[in-house]
Amino acid sequence: MLASVALAGCGGDATSEAAAAISVDGQPEKPNLKLGFIKLTDMAPLAIAKEKGFFAEEGLNVTLEPQANWKVLLDGVIGGQLDGAHMLAGQPIAATIGYGTKADLIAPLSLDLNGNAITLSNKVWSQIKPSLPTEGGRIRHPVSASALKPVVDSYAQQGKPFNMGMVFPVSTHNYELRYWLAAGGLNPGYYTDGDVSGTVDADVKLSVTPPPQMPATLEAGTIEGYSVGEPWNQAAVQKSIGVPVITDDEIWHDNPEKVFSIRKDFAEQYPATTAAMLRAIIKAQQWLDADHGANRAEAVKILAQPNYVGADEEVIAASMTGKFTFEKGDTRDAKGFNIFFDKYAGYPYYSDAIWYLTQMRRWGQIPQDQTDEWYIEKAKSVYRPDLYLAAANKLVADGVIPAASIPQTDGFRGEQSGFIDNISFDGSQPNAYLAKFPIGLKQGQRVAASGVTGQ
Repeated sequence: MLASVALAGCGGDATSEAAAAISVDGQPEKPNLKLGFIKLTDMAPLAIAKEKGFFAEEGLNVTLEPQANWKVLLDGVIGGQLDGAHMLAGQPIAATIGYGTKADLIAPLSLDLNGNAITLSNKVWSQIKPSLPTEGGRIRHPVSASALKPVVDSYAQQGKPFNMGMVFPVSTHNYELRYWLAAGGLNPGYYTDGDVSGTVDADVKLSVTPPPQMPATLEAGTIEGYSVGEPWNQAAVQKSIGVPVITDDEIWHDNPEKVFSIRKDFAEQYPATTAAMLRAIIKAQQWLDADHGANRAEAVKILAQPNYVGADEEVIAASMTGKFTFEKGDTRDAKGFNIFFDKYAGYPYYSDAIWYLTQMRRWGQIPQDQTDEWYIEKAKSVYRPDLYLAAANKLVADGVIPAASIPQTDGFRGEQSGFIDNISFDGSQPNAYLAKFPIGLKQGQRVAASGVTGQ
């Protein structure tokens, strides 16, 4: 019965090997595991699975190991030093299509929705704040990047670049920052073949900084703002060095964020271990969202430990417990800032993967046009709802999670709105979606060092 339910949830596209994985319910073949993470609050499902005993319940002895940056983490998974990791959603997708590093990685589980923000330096904030509309004595949100245009223009007139930071070329943070800038009429630049800077034709220059180093880089004046996950936006508020101006939920309502990623051959070699890991993480996700966030205060204490996020409890709690501070004196309700289990947060939708692929094409990381079928095929090779359902349906059968927490879907969310530019997204029509953007590559266009070519 579980196998048939899981296959139905995949839209009937599961392969024979996936069908075999769905029936797995045995002892883990590899009980001793090392998983990697970056010091961000959205690694919480891994920390909670460890600290609340969910990994142990599944027969797993898991070591969690912080990584220096996203490249080191990616290389660790590919090279086998790590058995899996808290990973940027774009990383397994990019590796599969051969952007940067070629490797067969999969994402059998989405870790969370939302969780990021964009922060500006005090200097830039003081320049744009007087022009922003207010509502009830506070700045009206969402804040448009169009407010930055006069500042960016003044930098250009002085012959200076306007620099902002993000965490990795294929990170959600990069695409969200680019999306926000372009929606406000600012070009964040294009990538050329073999180029990881992505600054061709850029009004705003974006560079890579590891998340924990973002506040120090901002304070040093190297960048004028950044896009990063928590707690590193709230850290800027606490240090009085910057002001968050928009959350990613205001850029794309309930957007998918990190994934749990493993190598494809790991899942094939260790199917019971894979299922056990996913069950433990799903339990942790449920714990994090249970009773309207009743466990979040305990989660904050766990994450504050130096072996996990290692930031002050006050800083982590500022976004993890249903509030978000934009500047001192302006704290607002943000109950959905971190979603781990509700709203089907753990289900790896094909359409989520396709959105990332469209942004890779939009900015030149995918250098040439692809068919809609190509986008869908690549998404299905990386995002693996069949493996998610193998774990989740077993938890339903055991009475651990409710059946209603698993979506009835073919793997696509359907047409989505809730974007800051009011452009809707239908994952089944990626090329039609790309054609809607005023800023971004169009059908037939390519990028050279001299600029965009083609019609």
